[in-house]
Amino acid sequence: MSQSFHSLAQLAQSVLETRGTNAKIKLAAEYFRNLDDEQDLRLAAQFLGEGAFSDVSGKRASVGHRTIALQAAEFCEIDYDMVFKPSRTAIGSASETIQKLFENLPEAKAKWSAGNLTLQQIADIYEELYITSGRDAKQQILQNAWSKMTPLETKFFIRIMGGGSLRIGFETKSVVNAISKAFKKDLESVRYAHMITGSLGDTAVLAKNGNLHKATFELFHPLSFMLASPIESRAVENLEQYIAEEKFDGMRCQAHIEGQKIELYSRDLNQITTSFPEILDFFKERNLPEVVFDGEICVFKENTILPFQLLQKRMGVKKPSKKLLSQYPVLFIAYDLLYLDGKPLFEDSLLKRREKLEEIADTYNLPVTSQMEIGSQEDVEELFQRALAHGNEGLMLKLKNSTYEYGQRRKSWLKVKKPSGSLDTVIMYAHAGSGKRGGKYSDFTLGISVKDDERYEEEFIPIGKAYGGYSNDELDEINKRIKKITLERFGPTLLLKPEIMVELEFEDIQINKRTKAGYTLRLPRFKAIRWDLATKDADTLKDVERMFQQKLDEEREAQGRNPSFVWE
Repeated sequence: MSQSFHSLAQLAQSVLETRGTNAKIKLAAEYFRNLDDEQDLRLAAQFLGEGAFSDVSGKRASVGHRTIALQAAEFCEIDYDMVFKPSRTAIGSASETIQKLFENLPEAKAKWSAGNLTLQQIADIYEELYITSGRDAKQQILQNAWSKMTPLETKFFIRIMGGGSLRIGFETKSVVNAISKAFKKDLESVRYAHMITGSLGDTAVLAKNGNLHKATFELFHPLSFMLASPIESRAVENLEQYIAEEKFDGMRCQAHIEGQKIELYSRDLNQITTSFPEILDFFKERNLPEVVFDGEICVFKENTILPFQLLQKRMGVKKPSKKLLSQYPVLFIAYDLLYLDGKPLFEDSLLKRREKLEEIADTYNLPVTSQMEIGSQEDVEELFQRALAHGNEGLMLKLKNSTYEYGQRRKSWLKVKKPSGSLDTVIMYAHAGSGKRGGKYSDFTLGISVKDDERYEEEFIPIGKAYGGYSNDELDEINKRIKKITLERFGPTLLLKPEIMVELEFEDIQINKRTKAGYTLRLPRFKAIRWDLATKDADTLKDVERMFQQKLDEEREAQGRNPSFVWE
């Protein structure tokens, strides 16, 4: 008999309530081990770690938050604006709100009953939502589904439908660990199978059947990207073991190519193929063999890589206009080779992969990064300054004998960067942490001043979120202070009286029209808690706008004499 969805929801709730990563993994491992049916195992791993659909499927349920909320209000026979929205604000989570309303309102309790839906039936509902268009039709599907679920099932049905994290402190890495533990398989073998199949469900079934060695890579599903660590966090004993490349001011991309078929994937493994038609045309003209490149998409004009802010105008645009293509032309610059002529190259050293990459680049006239030998800190500093003159972000140092460490952030790739800038901000909200920081408020929303800005009525508006850069002692002190300045509580979030000032360091300022400021900060972190400053010292939105424009206006050195990439 197929496994019930209720048992998966109970597992998810137990994992949520369990402290400690190892204990959470143990719970999931026991659950996986007791699943006899392969399809149940496949779906359970998928639902816990990927969502309604496998990452490699390219599918999404495409049900908006408002559609879900409106249907929940109708199901409960309550007013959306007067009852549901305040309830959600107080609890801090829409799915948690729906669970509590379904559990407690007589009107809702009369409409649901435990239907003992199976995992496969849940998968069928997600498929129906995927192929259905129109809010009314999707809401009818939700109405029918929720009537056959308990409130606990409904909560996790909604979270799984959203894809990605279930917010139970159990991410993809933990699911992989649970699969390894459940079937007593080597963790690295499970990780490798997941990386090349792209599917947690397929990986779980391979592990159960002792077939991890049969996992095969196929073109046109994205691989987990190798990641870089800041050089400050990793001691480097021998720089001669590394090769240097300039770190571009662009967008990480993986290109899968087989002749005239090309697909592009972003760092979060989403397909972005239609957003960059000139890259498709470029590769199609060359009629390449089966190949997978790791590289960067950059706006490139007049022999110069232009600021990332200009690339943002192309990102998310599925069908760019001729004007957009003309104003912000892009180029794909390769710096790694992951697959060639039917053979994965993950286990080859960087030098071997590079040798093959250069052969292909020479044969098919492709742009690839320039590499520079280094032997001392002085070499690094000289190349770093050259990269900044080019307008690039800094340097990448890559260990010559390293394999492609998919999805890992270790010592093999190191990034040498300097912060784009810093702002004096005020803590507006504090959010409860998880894992080792459980029980403390460790995630913070920082704001800038708009009190003298005629466009706003507030004194402060958010500019970014940060959850690092402070010491444990500083975090303890912040938690003591926020007890005295809490104005309101929204579930795991506290609204604070604006008092605590933070110098916030960041790597870039990005346009974000969905925010009140119109901008967000890239990779913000605490540089210093400024107990010496008052809120009148906070930087303003106009300061942010000035810094953004200054970055756009910076002169960039043409890359002719010392190019950051090679393209004949």
